[in-house]
Amino acid sequence: MGVYLSTPKTEKVSEDGENDKLKFGVSSMQGWRTTMEDAHSALLDLDNDTAFFGVFDGHGGKVVAKFCAKYLHREVLRSEAYAAGDLGAAVHRAYFRMDEMMRGQRGWRELQALGDKINQFSGIIEGLIWSPKASDSNDRHDDWAFEEGPHSDFTGPNCGSTACVALIRNKQLVVANAGDSRCVISRNGQAYNLSRDHKPELEAERERIRSAGGFVLMGRVNGNLNLSRAIGDMKFKQNKFLPPDKQILTANPDINIVELCDDDEFIVLACDGIWDCMSSQQLVDFIREHIDTEESLSAVCERVLDRCLAPSTMGGEGCDNMTMILVQFKKPIAQVEDASGAEPAGDAGCCETQ
Repeated sequence: MGVYLSTPKTEKVSEDGENDKLKFGVSSMQGWRTTMEDAHSALLDLDNDTAFFGVFDGHGGKVVAKFCAKYLHREVLRSEAYAAGDLGAAVHRAYFRMDEMMRGQRGWRELQALGDKINQFSGIIEGLIWSPKASDSNDRHDDWAFEEGPHSDFTGPNCGSTACVALIRNKQLVVANAGDSRCVISRNGQAYNLSRDHKPELEAERERIRSAGGFVLMGRVNGNLNLSRAIGDMKFKQNKFLPPDKQILTANPDINIVELCDDDEFIVLACDGIWDCMSSQQLVDFIREHIDTEESLSAVCERVLDRCLAPSTMGGEGCDNMTMILVQFKKPIAQVEDASGAEPAGDAGCCETQ
C-alpha cells in the first residue's frame, strides 16, 4: 500500500464545547492518507480562567502528535512561569519539554503505551488518534523521573509533529507555533495570521539549518522534511555542541501575544492539510458564510474538511489528513445590552497583534 488509499476515509471525529466566554468546535478526517497522524487538544478549563487549544500534525508516525496532545498542556499548567502569570514563557518551555520527556526509558515506555503497532520508519509503536477529555486533562502527574531499563539510552523518536497552540485568558490570547500548522484570527471579517509557517526556504530557517551542519534540498531539510521546526524528529537534533534552539530542526516555537478586542470574532487552528487548499482569508470568509446557519461549530469545521478534500490524488493538494479547531468569542454583555437599547459600557479599544 502506498501513501494514499484507493478511496478516502471521510468519516470525521468531531466535538463541541462552550462556557460563558467561548464556544469551540473541532473536526478531524483521515482523508486519502493511509494513516491518521493528526491529534489535537481542546480544553475550556486548563484552569478557571484559561482555555487551551492545540493542533498537532504528525509525520513519519502519529505517536509524537498524540504525546503532545496528552502532555503539552500539562507541562504548561505545571510550570513556574504559568504560576507567575507568564503564559508565553510557560508554553515556550513546554515545547522543549516535550523533546526532553520523550527520551530515555520513561519516554520509550510512554510512546509504546500511546500506540498499538510498530511504525516501520521510526520503530515506535503507534495507534489511533487521541485527544484529551476535560475529565482527565488537569490531573497531577509526577516530575518524569529518570527510569532504569533496557531503553535508558533511547534518544527519542525519529517521527515528529508540528504544534500550533492557543491559550485564552480573559482578553489575552497567546499563540505558540512550531511547524506549518497555522492559527488565524478573524477581526471584523479580516483574516490575520497569528503564526508563521516554518518552511526550510525561509532565510532565517535556512541559515540555522546550515549552521547546524544540515542542508536544504528541493525545499526539504536534508532532502527529507518539508518543514523546519517540529517536536520529535530526534535524528535532526543530535549536535551535542549546540543548544536545542540551534539544531538542524528545532522545537523552538514563535510566540505571539494578542490583546483581544470587540472586533475579534473567532480564531482557527488547523494543520497544513487545510491551508494547502485555502488561504487564511478564504477560510475566514467561508466560516463567516456558514457559522450562523450550521447547528454547531464542529459542523462548520466538517464543511471545511469536505470543501478541502480532493476528488482524486492526482494533484496532491486536498489529500492530507485534516484537523481544524474553530473557537468563537461570545459577545460581551455590554454589546448585548447595547443592542437592546441600553447604554454602552464603553469602548475597550482594539489592539494590534504583537
